[in-house]
Amino acid sequence: MSVLCKAMWLYLAVFVGLYYLLHWYRERQVLSHLRDKYVFITGCDSSFGKLLARQLDARGLRVLAACLTEKGAEQLRGQTSDRLEMVTLDVTKTESVAAAAQWVKEHVGERGLWGLVNNAGISLPAAPNELLTKQDFVTVLDVNLLGVIDVTLSLLPLVRKARGRVVNVSSICGRVSLFGGGYCISKYGVEAFSDSLRWISWSETARGRIGPGPLASDPAKRNTVLRRELSYFGVKVAMIEPGYFKTALTSKERFLKSFLEIWDQSSPEVKEVCSEKILAVYKKFAEQLEQKYTQDLSLVTNCMEHALIACHPRTHYSAGWDAKLLYLPMSYMPTFLVDAIIYWDSANPAKAL
Repeated sequence: MSVLCKAMWLYLAVFVGLYYLLHWYRERQVLSHLRDKYVFITGCDSSFGKLLARQLDARGLRVLAACLTEKGAEQLRGQTSDRLEMVTLDVTKTESVAAAAQWVKEHVGERGLWGLVNNAGISLPAAPNELLTKQDFVTVLDVNLLGVIDVTLSLLPLVRKARGRVVNVSSICGRVSLFGGGYCISKYGVEAFSDSLRWISWSETARGRIGPGPLASDPAKRNTVLRRELSYFGVKVAMIEPGYFKTALTSKERFLKSFLEIWDQSSPEVKEVCSEKILAVYKKFAEQLEQKYTQDLSLVTNCMEHALIACHPRTHYSAGWDAKLLYLPMSYMPTFLVDAIIYWDSANPAKAL
C-alpha cells in the first residue's frame, strides 16, 4: 500500500511539473512580424500609457499614441522613435473619439488594428458616497467606463480586420470595492464590458444568427451582435488589474485636495453624520497608501505587452504584490470576511450605531 501511495505522489508530482513546464513554454511564445502590427493606446500623457508607448516602440511595433494634451504629446515625442504617431483624444467627447478612429483607419489601412489598449482613466473625485453628487460619479464614469466603450466600439471593425487584441485596463478595485465614488463602479463596469466582448454563443454562430443580414440595418441589434462576434473572428480580450502603483492618479496631494473640496461643499447634515474626524482618517489613509505604492510601473506595462504580443495571452493579468497576495484572494473570500478586513481600517461615522 505504501509503495502504491508513493507511486501516486510521484505521478502527481510529474504531472504538476509537466503542467507548469507547458505553461512556462506557452507564456514565452511570441508572435512574429511585430513590426507590421499597429497598436493604439489611449492615455499616453503619463504613467502606464506613456511607458507602454515607449516600450512597444522600442520593440518595433507601430504605435499610435493618444494623448489628452499637447504637452503630453510633446514629452512623449521626445522619448520615442519617428515610427510612433500621435493624436489628441478626449475619450469623453464622441466627436473626438470619431476623429481619432478615422485617423487610426487612415494609418492602418487594409492591415487593420492589431491592438487597442484602453488605458485612459481618472480616479477622482473619491470620498464616502454620501458626500458626493451625481455629477461626481458621472465625471469618473465618463472617462473610465463610457470612454472605454465609445473608443472600443469605434475601433472594433479595425481590430476585427486584423484578428487582433483588445486590452482594457481595469483595477483590483474592479474585483473588490474599497472606497466610495465612481472609480470602483467604473472598474467593475470595465470588467463586465470586457467579459461581454469575450463571450460568444457558438450554437448561435453555427446556426448563422451572427453575421451580415437583416440585423445589420438595426443599430440596437448590431451592438448585441458585435459583442458576440469578437471571439468568432479571432479577437482576444484581456483585462489588466493593477494594485496600487505610484502614478499621477494616486498622488496624495491631489487626493487630499479633492477630498477637502468635496468636504467643503457638503451639506451641514452630512458633515454632522460623518464628523470632521473623517478628514484626519482620510489623511492617514492617503499617507499609508503612499507608503504601500509600488514604484515599478513596468510590472503593469509588461502585462499589457504580453497581452498584445504573446501567442497565448491570458484573460486576466494581476500586477503588483498587493494585487496578487491580498486583493485577488480577497475577491474569492466570503463577503463577511472581506467586510471585516475593510472595516478594520475604515473611518466610523460620528453617529454610527
